Amino acid sequence: MNFEDIAKQAKNASLEMAELTTEVKNQALLKIADALEENKSKIFEANKTDLEQAKDSVSPSVFNRLKLEENKMRDMIQGIRDVVKLEEPIGKTLLARQLDEGLNLYKVSCPIGVIGIVFEARPDVIAQISSLAIKSSNAVILKGGKESINTNKTILGIINNVLDSIKEFPKNALSQVFTHDDVAQMLKCDAYIDLIIPRGGNKLVKFIKENTKIPVLGHADGICHVFVDESADFETAKRVIIDAKTQYPSACNAVETLLIHKNFNPKEELLNELENAEITLVSNPDTWAFEHGDKTLAYKTVEGLDEAINHINTYGSGHTDCIITKDEQNAQKFMQKVDSAGVYQNVSTRFADGFRYGFGAEVGISTNKTHARGPVGLEGLTIYKYKLIGNGHIVKDYVDGTKHFNHKDL
Repeated sequence: MNFEDIAKQAKNASLEMAELTTEVKNQALLKIADALEENKSKIFEANKTDLEQAKDSVSPSVFNRLKLEENKMRDMIQGIRDVVKLEEPIGKTLLARQLDEGLNLYKVSCPIGVIGIVFEARPDVIAQISSLAIKSSNAVILKGGKESINTNKTILGIINNVLDSIKEFPKNALSQVFTHDDVAQMLKCDAYIDLIIPRGGNKLVKFIKENTKIPVLGHADGICHVFVDESADFETAKRVIIDAKTQYPSACNAVETLLIHKNFNPKEELLNELENAEITLVSNPDTWAFEHGDKTLAYKTVEGLDEAINHINTYGSGHTDCIITKDEQNAQKFMQKVDSAGVYQNVSTRFADGFRYGFGAEVGISTNKTHARGPVGLEGLTIYKYKLIGNGHIVKDYVDGTKHFNHKDL
């Protein structure tokens, strides 16, 4: 089957999905979580095959993302069950306004439609995206990296087997493609695809943004900062920076640059503690706008808060940035003026995650300034339509002055 046929089928499925009840969607999600739990050994076996084939051809950070171990599997399955608990995102009245007697306007949430997802070496992404797509009544076409092809096929196969057993659920709501040509076709398919979400490295995201007319939701870089203010608590700074750099160094929300106030007295002691945590410190990088993806951390001494904010807004990627401080006024200024999707005070940048935000899961993190920003969960997969209900009302009456708008919120 060619890509256009797959996209047409997804479009038809998306129109049917708009009518799915909350009960049917939640039933599907619970069954999927159970099925993945029951088939864990099968999934691990497929992942083992992918790891064997990839071990000599990918970087350590990609290999780490590709590896699906017990903790990731547990979080993946729990994420699906958490999505069940979330409020129904479709059909919510966001605005109700009487324009005139008997003429009522409603702004109502609805699905986006068909979403194309292109991702690299993250097999747990399939379950996250599928669960959010089901709950938000969107159809998705998934294209994973070739490194994770066996794991991806196994996970989506289990999910689709469940959906096939639910008679109310439309066929072809979740589909998967595998080749570079499929991606090229996806980028041209604006007749059927409403949104593309890339999850991968800078090169992938830039390529997609430059080669499609379809709206793209995502981020190219994860250049995150921690600024240690003059008043920062030493232990807090140490704990937060070590977690933000070492807990999962290849993640897009890991810290890449440390800025230290010139009057922070235990600076040398802090740097020693970071080196003891196996962090490689670099004080003169080739560029400050760089995502290391490993335990390398660039650092710089700054004159004060204003220089730190200016540095972040100049070299950062608008992802997630943090201030360590006991000065509430400085904290507020930092959080107001740093132009990022996530701005934190005294906490690790690694909290920038849909699961940790209580979204159940995420389809990605967006640095866009359009309809969704930061970790994109259910709400980011919805849009809205305006419904106007009247009784033979016509514009001529209002132009003539026979009738008048009252614009009263209901």
